[in-house]
Amino acid sequence: MEQNNNKQENNPGSDKKGMFNMPKKPKFSFYWIYGIVLVIFIALQFTNTGSFKEEDKLISWNVLKKIYAKKDIEKIVIVNKESAEIYIKTESVAKDTSYKKIKPEGFSSAFKGKTFYIYKFITLDGFQKDIESLKTKMIASDTIGKTDAEKQIITNTDPFPITPENRRDWGSEIFGFIWPFLILIVIWIVFMRMMGKGSGGGQIFNIGKSKAQLFDKDTSVSINFHDVAGLEEAKTEIIEIVDFLKNPTKYTELGGKIPKGALLVGPPGTGKTLLAKAVAGEAKVPFFSISGSDFVEMFVGVGASRVRDLFKQAKEKAPCIIFIDEIDAIGRARGKNAITGGNDERENTLNQLLTEMDGFATNAGVIILAATNRADILDKALMRAGRFDRQIYVELPDLEERKAIFAVHMRNLKYDHELNIEFLAKQTPGFSGADIANVCNESALIAARKGKKIIEKQDFLDAIDRIVGGLEKRNKIISLDEKKVIAFHEAGHASISWLLEHAHPLVKVTIVPRGKALGAAWYLPEERQITTSEQMLDEITAALGGRAAEQVTFGKISTGALNDLEKVTKQAYAMVVYFGLNEKIGNISYYDSSGQQEYSFSKPYSEKTAELIDQEIHLLIETAYQRAVKLLNENKEKLNSLANVLIDKEVIFREDLELIFGKRPFEKDKEVDLMFQNYNSTSTAAAIPATEEPKALPENS
Repeated sequence: MEQNNNKQENNPGSDKKGMFNMPKKPKFSFYWIYGIVLVIFIALQFTNTGSFKEEDKLISWNVLKKIYAKKDIEKIVIVNKESAEIYIKTESVAKDTSYKKIKPEGFSSAFKGKTFYIYKFITLDGFQKDIESLKTKMIASDTIGKTDAEKQIITNTDPFPITPENRRDWGSEIFGFIWPFLILIVIWIVFMRMMGKGSGGGQIFNIGKSKAQLFDKDTSVSINFHDVAGLEEAKTEIIEIVDFLKNPTKYTELGGKIPKGALLVGPPGTGKTLLAKAVAGEAKVPFFSISGSDFVEMFVGVGASRVRDLFKQAKEKAPCIIFIDEIDAIGRARGKNAITGGNDERENTLNQLLTEMDGFATNAGVIILAATNRADILDKALMRAGRFDRQIYVELPDLEERKAIFAVHMRNLKYDHELNIEFLAKQTPGFSGADIANVCNESALIAARKGKKIIEKQDFLDAIDRIVGGLEKRNKIISLDEKKVIAFHEAGHASISWLLEHAHPLVKVTIVPRGKALGAAWYLPEERQITTSEQMLDEITAALGGRAAEQVTFGKISTGALNDLEKVTKQAYAMVVYFGLNEKIGNISYYDSSGQQEYSFSKPYSEKTAELIDQEIHLLIETAYQRAVKLLNENKEKLNSLANVLIDKEVIFREDLELIFGKRPFEKDKEVDLMFQNYNSTSTAAAIPATEEPKALPENS
């Protein structure tokens, strides 16, 4: 055993370390073969043609006759019926020095070291006749003074042979035949290398592969649930999925099964994708992220192929999570597409997705998350138990959730720490998480533009005003008459909202142009879950207050109420058709939550009912308008005072209305007054266009 070990130690080939230290042989490459073949064909092309110049060999007919007369021609070779090679006798070359300088130096077997000339004739028949004529003249001159027997011998003797020859340049022909293929091969290699790198038209052979981005231990996501403010109910449901991936035995011991899929549903900007990223950061398992539109291509069958490949990769890395963002791109209800019909690529992709999620094959350990803001149009088969077992609703944040979102987005901001975050949360009702993030970023930009070192409360208020209304345009040219109309229009909105119980509390009114805005009234919508008919009627009346003020003051109306009319028309239509708040129509709703009415060419009610609906909507709006006119006529002096103050100051606040109208007698929420006391009365004016919805802070739908 010792000897064997010594032998192995002395043998360098048996030492792995020594093997790695040995010089590596160069790798074989087909490019060398391509280069060698190319060099060979080029060499053949040059060697077959010889090294002389063809112009030096060409002779005229007169020169040919002189050579013929000297009887120095050994033979004539007709090459391809195109030219004649005139070969000179060896002894003639030795005697006549003029022949030596045209001796060829090529390696072609056709030359054979002989000296020859080339004569280019026009036609072969003409050349043959000319040669025969020369022969006849030569025989006639040679037979002069000869005996008959000698004449017979001279006549029958051929002075030199004339032989035809079909000569082919194999090198040129082969090279000309292969050269296009070589070009195609080079182009193909370059094309394949480009596609291998993902450039130049995409990976044509990987077109059916999944485009999902994989996040694993090597590319981990740094976002976790601490970075997701608010959404407490959604996080509670989603944490259970994460906990199952970390501790599966906790659930399987009792015989339970974790849901296969969870669908995140909510308005845009509420944090659905952010919540999915937090799941990837918390779960510490492979996480596949892909958009619904990544499955759809112009090629037939690509979407289904990518779905299969995605689940194949997921099964190999199970347990894992698949996240499909904007799943409505492929999950729309089948058979409802009126344009392309039922047999399109999107439906094939959806069919494959349904099969993979709950088909014959098992997907143990693969959990699917998806996000959409159009759950009403998704296919019912996609929503059933066993596929997306849970629908997690991600709604717009309430007051407490907005406070938490502000706290998250203000962590990296240098702001005045005396600023009350709750105050900012109350200033942004109806804002989504994305809107709040935009407010924080815009406030930093505004503070930096003003040269400040920290972000102050006023900067946040200006950011809210800018996001809702646009950039302030104090240099916009507005005539005095237009300014007066705008002032009374906005004063009418403010007055009616102040006089009605269920109208939204006023924040401020401005006639400073901002964006497309000419003037606006700022309101604070009440955060409520249900709305009564009285509340909706008050809101419609307040929205018509601007046009009513123009009618009361000037006796004529303008186009400034376009957005007001659009808003009240939609609201009145919803009251009559959707919410069943009309006595004549009754407790009937024609609202379709499934979204199938989008593809319907007929309304779900008769023509008689449609006429009745039109009448009731018109009556409702006109009643609210007359109500607004009546209220303004009763308070015309206060309306004029408010409008004059607005013309003078351009921006007025809640305190100015209290001085003119007094406190609202039906103020229910005392916290509203407390909040407005904290509002900075020096706030920069915001503006909503007179042709747009007359409030800066959006209502909670």
